[in-house]
Amino acid sequence: MASRQGRIGILVGGGPAPGINSVISAAVIEVVNSGLEAVGIKNGYESLVKGDTTQTVDLAIPDVSNIHTQGGSILHTSRTNPTRRPEDLETCVATLEKLDISHLITIGGDDTAFGASEIARAAGGKIRVAHVPKTIDNDLPLPGDMPTFGYETARHVGTDIVMNLREDSRTTNRWYFIVAMGRHAGHLALGIGKASASTITIIPEEFPKPTISLSEVCDVLEGAILKRRVSGRPDGVAIIAEGIATKFNMRDLRNISGVEIPRDEYGNIRLSELPLARILRVEVERLFAERGEAMGIVDLTLGYELRSAAPIPFDIDYTRTLGHGAVRFLLTESGDEDTAQGAMICIVDSQLKAVPFDEMRDATTGKTTVRMVDTASLYYDVARRYMIRLEAADLEDDEMLGRLAAEASMQPDAFKRRFAVKS
Repeated sequence: MASRQGRIGILVGGGPAPGINSVISAAVIEVVNSGLEAVGIKNGYESLVKGDTTQTVDLAIPDVSNIHTQGGSILHTSRTNPTRRPEDLETCVATLEKLDISHLITIGGDDTAFGASEIARAAGGKIRVAHVPKTIDNDLPLPGDMPTFGYETARHVGTDIVMNLREDSRTTNRWYFIVAMGRHAGHLALGIGKASASTITIIPEEFPKPTISLSEVCDVLEGAILKRRVSGRPDGVAIIAEGIATKFNMRDLRNISGVEIPRDEYGNIRLSELPLARILRVEVERLFAERGEAMGIVDLTLGYELRSAAPIPFDIDYTRTLGHGAVRFLLTESGDEDTAQGAMICIVDSQLKAVPFDEMRDATTGKTTVRMVDTASLYYDVARRYMIRLEAADLEDDEMLGRLAAEASMQPDAFKRRFAVKS
């Protein structure tokens, strides 16, 4: 496919992530230096789907020369899905053509990537698309195990917050249950938990079954608290990935005291609005209350505080290369039929790589593949070894089992039966 000279559009989709403005800055500079026009499309796919050509801004180098250190997005963002209906996709492509956009840079996560691939397909060669993968969730299947941009900054900021809470926990002799964003995957929770040396981190990938009970997770937390006490520490911090909730048997959540379960108009539970940290706190406090103990647990959710943070140098460096690479890809004739209409821009072995959209798709669902934490990896193994949590070896050590059982006011055999499966 021969490249066409014209206007290059830039848009952002999905949730914010540190480094977005750095991508925009580098891309605009490269576009202008190539003698072309850079057009910022505000609010993601939203205006394109509506057929609105007024939500654009012409970008010059002075507009972007100093934005690379800023969080958020100067073009804003939205979660509008251009593929929800065939007519939406058609309108999106038609609006880009009205704007004289011959090339498009999309910045976003798995949903935005899927939208980008469908726009490239529907345009049939009229609009070439370069997608720059961003998400603090780190759940896009980038080659070479590269992180998605924004993840390292989110982990950095989240770690600072959690380390402050660790100190508060130690000072006040209480526990914190902190739920970290991440959608289905546990990357962000594990990254923050490992870097902050939190007491325990729980991620959905630890549970191979498609459905788990609320009690399984609560027993892991209770076991960690008891083991921590045996070592002489009444305090602790537990990091829990929000993706745990996607595995719950929803029947377990219907009658939890003091917790309102959000539901849609059909009565279905809204997982995205589920107060997971509070649910876990209430249930674990109940378990201790049954043996006559009052537990001091603070629950909170961590995520929104991280998304629009100013990027750390790693993400600034990373995203400037990605922004530059997206433009170079768009303006270079492709010798690969799989990337002729578009591709995702990545860095592999310090070199830019255009990954065909089809390589990102799950063969069964047709959607962008989700990268999960590999629990067989050294990265996870080291994280697990440094946690305080019940392990099978604890239950086989008679001395440790006796101490744990005494702490729980249980007989050793009963304690072993209770926690054997969850260990």
